[in-house]
This record gives sequence, structure tokens and C-alpha cells, in this order.
Amino acid sequence: MSISRFLAGFAVGAGLGAITGILLAPQSGEETREMLGSMARDVADKTDETVKDIQEKADTIVSDMQKKGDEIISKIQDLINKQKEEVME
Repeated sequence: MSISRFLAGFAVGAGLGAITGILLAPQSGEETREMLGSMARDVADKTDETVKDIQEKADTIVSDMQKKGDEIISKIQDLINKQKEEVME
């Protein structure tokens, strides 16, 4: 299971549990709506943070892969040049 799926499932489960708790709590409709609005903003903020974290990690992985790819291309080019030199001799 990937970490992003786990985090998404965790966030959805936490949100559903919190909403259920609020709806079953003895409060006025206005108080309940305020709490739901606050929770929705919190969930949105946390989701944005999680997405940014995942994007940063993905960017780092892509950058590392590009560097490794460039290194491999450089090594291959060196081998080709050595082969050319040996053929020329």
C-alpha cells in the first residue's frame, strides 16, 4: 500500500468519524454548521499540506532520477568514445 493512499484513507476516515460525532452531539444547528465549516477548512488545509509534501517528494525523486540518467548517459558516451579511439588505432 502506498503512503499516499494510506494518508488519503486516514484523512477520509478521520473526517467521517468527526462528522458523525458532530452530527450525533447535542448542539444547535448553527453550532453544528460552524463546527462542520471549521472541520472542512482544517481538512482542506491538511490535504493541501499533504499534497505539497507528496509533490516535493516526487520532485526530489524525479530530480534524482534525472541526475542518475545523466550519469549513465555520460558513462555510455565515454565508453563509445573509448571504442571509437580503439578502432581508430
